Amino acid sequence: MIDYYSQAIDGRVAWMGQDLDSDSGWIYSLSADEQAVLHQALEHVQSKGFKAPDFEQSDFPIEPIRPSIDRILNELEEGRGFILIRGLDADRYSEEELQSLYYGLGLYMGRSVKQNARGDLLGMVTNVGDLDDKNTRVYETNAYLPYHTDLSDVVGLLSIQRAKNGGLSSLVSAATIYNTILDEAPEYLEVLYQPFYFAHLGEEKPTPSPIFSYHRGKLSCRYLRQYIELGHDIAGVPLTPEQVSAMDLFDDIMHRSAIKLDMMLEPGDIQFANNYMVLHSRTGFEDHDEPARRRKLVRLWLKMPNARELAPSFPGRNGFSD
Repeated sequence: MIDYYSQAIDGRVAWMGQDLDSDSGWIYSLSADEQAVLHQALEHVQSKGFKAPDFEQSDFPIEPIRPSIDRILNELEEGRGFILIRGLDADRYSEEELQSLYYGLGLYMGRSVKQNARGDLLGMVTNVGDLDDKNTRVYETNAYLPYHTDLSDVVGLLSIQRAKNGGLSSLVSAATIYNTILDEAPEYLEVLYQPFYFAHLGEEKPTPSPIFSYHRGKLSCRYLRQYIELGHDIAGVPLTPEQVSAMDLFDDIMHRSAIKLDMMLEPGDIQFANNYMVLHSRTGFEDHDEPARRRKLVRLWLKMPNARELAPSFPGRNGFSD
């Protein structure tokens, strides 16, 4: 029998989307002074001939806003697990400049890690893929992107251009899913604490890991059903009926309108989410015909200085070859 935590998770980490619709506490608006500091840092890095991601923290001096960054870091690890930062003027800055502002801010939050075998530190999330090609990643299309967690402590998204229609970013609290399962079908919690096989791109063998882990007073979650099903196929270990039922309930809960939080990322918006606390998704969308006007976001994966300690049975991952 698996030993697991079987009490409700309380605190701000267990939020409901319906409660945040009228609460703007998850939105951080940059002050005029903070915007000025970031602008000066951009001018400094440009004067040295650098652009993202080819510069270091020392090239982007924003020491005056460290207290605000510390509050953001605390919110990501000890609070709700996500934050939306607004205040960058997308009409004032070019796409290249927005990326440098975003990347420079990220360097003060954590260490950027590789997102693929090519070693990219910034990932372009845009509609360029072919849905009929099995090698196409879903984020490269305009299709619905299922709820999942990424391979880093924190994932960031900078909005460059929104779609013609749709393309909402959606978040859900892992703790709220956990509490709902505990309330509706507690027998499935033990199943979700057992190892599943997770497939990872670029690796031949899947990694065993539970979906839920509770260690040193914190609940952590890892989930992407498609990669779990693929991992079990690769490992030659069929999912049990109990595992399938547990994931069916997990999927049902996280799609409930009262639980998920939908938001439109406007150009210049930056969203950060803790991958152990929050699952993220995106609705399908209709794009503009002109390539220059198509929906585009820039992804950043960060290894955090204040990241939680993970249980040995719940191996952490921070990008590729890290």
